[in-house]
Amino acid sequence: MSNEYRQLLNPETVLSIPLKKTDPVELYLPLRKLVASKYSESDAQKVESVLETLNKCRRDMVERRGDLSLPMQRDCLIHYFKCLCMVEPLFTSLSYDADTDPIIFVWYDAFNPEHEDGVSSERNAIQLEKAAVVFNLGAICSQIAASCDRTTALGRHLSMEAFKVAANFFFKLWKALAKDVVSATLDLTLLFAEFLHLLFSAQASELELQQQLNNNDASYALQQHRCALSFISVYELYHRAYELIPTDSAARKHVYSFDQTWVTHLYQKVTFFQEEARQRESSILPESEQPDVFSSVISCALDHDAECVTEILVKGICRRLILKPQQIYVDLILSEYNPFKILKDGKLVAYPWDMSPPYQTNSAILSSSLSSSPLSHILAFLPLKKSEPLNLCESLRSYFVLKYSENVAKRVEGLFEKLHKLRNEMLCDDLSLPLRRDCLIRYFRCLCMIEPFFPLNASPNPPIFVWYNAINPQQDSSQPNIHLEKASVLFNLAALCTHIAVSCDLTTIHGHRLAMDALNDALHWLSLLRFESYNKACGTIDLSEQYTRMIKNGIASLKLKFPHPQSVTPYDRSRSGPLAERRPQYHKSKMKTCHVETGPSDVIRQFLLGYSKAHSMLQMVCEAPCLDLLSEVSPVKIKDGNLVANATLEAPNLAMGEHELAGDTAVTFLNKL
Repeated sequence: MSNEYRQLLNPETVLSIPLKKTDPVELYLPLRKLVASKYSESDAQKVESVLETLNKCRRDMVERRGDLSLPMQRDCLIHYFKCLCMVEPLFTSLSYDADTDPIIFVWYDAFNPEHEDGVSSERNAIQLEKAAVVFNLGAICSQIAASCDRTTALGRHLSMEAFKVAANFFFKLWKALAKDVVSATLDLTLLFAEFLHLLFSAQASELELQQQLNNNDASYALQQHRCALSFISVYELYHRAYELIPTDSAARKHVYSFDQTWVTHLYQKVTFFQEEARQRESSILPESEQPDVFSSVISCALDHDAECVTEILVKGICRRLILKPQQIYVDLILSEYNPFKILKDGKLVAYPWDMSPPYQTNSAILSSSLSSSPLSHILAFLPLKKSEPLNLCESLRSYFVLKYSENVAKRVEGLFEKLHKLRNEMLCDDLSLPLRRDCLIRYFRCLCMIEPFFPLNASPNPPIFVWYNAINPQQDSSQPNIHLEKASVLFNLAALCTHIAVSCDLTTIHGHRLAMDALNDALHWLSLLRFESYNKACGTIDLSEQYTRMIKNGIASLKLKFPHPQSVTPYDRSRSGPLAERRPQYHKSKMKTCHVETGPSDVIRQFLLGYSKAHSMLQMVCEAPCLDLLSEVSPVKIKDGNLVANATLEAPNLAMGEHELAGDTAVTFLNKL
């Protein structure tokens, strides 16, 4: 490999793109007027918080962009996209309403805004707005990737993940959104969306290849085999991207007008990786010599280059697959860390994107005490596990001082303090079910970050986790095994969600929807439990595979026992699947008297359907937990290469009792929708 070619593997040589610019537009007044005229003034009041936040997000995108950091711009765009999807159905009505002033979206080409065809302007065209926002999400992720210090393992990993997310956004633009834009500028065409998807996929793969070249966890032959395949993959991505531009005269002129070095850069990349791939073809093992499975561990860019403590901690959250539950209704009602909320008075609230959690609400979810529920017998199998108090901060800090230094311990002690605070909080007896769920989720994520340091063999005072059997509290397990701690937290998350489901009023549509979402949430946590308890944590019998299987079967049976109202809205995830035809149906006479519109005139239903679509899309695209550590609203943040607790997030209110929430019950306010 020549020195000239070696320069092409320089991690500093990456391409990023600018954001599209737009003209200001007023969204709140015309959309509120439309809701009031098409539905009612009462409906307009219920959704005006969403409209206000929608308007603020767009205004901040235009007026405050220069004052916002790259992660803050990403947060604003994601928040705006969710609000935009919520109001999307209104634009269909807006297009046919002659009495309403049109909303004109104007967007400029990101590469050449001064070009004669460099502006898109459409009346009431939300397709243009969504496509432009997704383009900017991909662009901002490419800028985050380019801004990372790729001379360190942590920087390379963050850069690689950001490029992957950028590629995902442009894939979505290419496959779904660009085709619906009528007067698209060249940067929003299918060709450019495909090109940018391939470009950022290639750059992410190249960064991953750089890590792989330093990976020595396999035999020499197997290592060479893997590298050969990776060189071929990177070459193919660069080659496909390069072929799209020079062969299209309009695209080539457009790129030249922005930066003439791009085409030369791509040509050099294609030439280099083609030559390397050809030379390494002989290293590819015959099929008979290839292992059946390369690795059962999720690949992480920090595996073999963890040069500092912060990188090791990030390695913890990267290596552990923390799947996000798909149940949006639970978070809409329960979580004080979800900026979108349903209030007891029927309002749908979207808090500002730059407002830090927790978001204080008057939501209520419990329709009755657990003991009076007709299905409360299931809880005999799922009480919450109890634990002894433990000063995790002191134990971890002592270990870091001993293994590293006092200075290193100070750099990460904010994380240890957050961990200790969350553990104390989850043991509080007066914590409500929703707050306890939020606490356990955040605590579990922090546990994943410190997991790579366990077992703390060098510590003179390792933490001893003590957990009692949920079914027989006389039995306990006491050990320094972090997998016992994680498994117990997951068990309690599953138990909490089941308690919430049993507490709902199942004779209403919304009560049933919340209960089903809570049970699906419980199954999600139980699916993660098996990775922590089996063969990793020799805990009490309630964490065994046999008992967990019994719980999952019990939850499946519980679903069948839930009364199910006849009216089901499109965003009810429980309406399909093998259980749909077997669920008993309640007659209308057995349902509570409630005013719930399920037809197309229900503006709340339409907004929630849009939120569900946006949430699902973003979950598939933004699968990079380490990028969330850059956000201003993350409980733990990456700051100056260190992990620190976010001081701007206040502790939630613990004054409410185990089953006491401010205001009326969930069913009361849901019936008002």
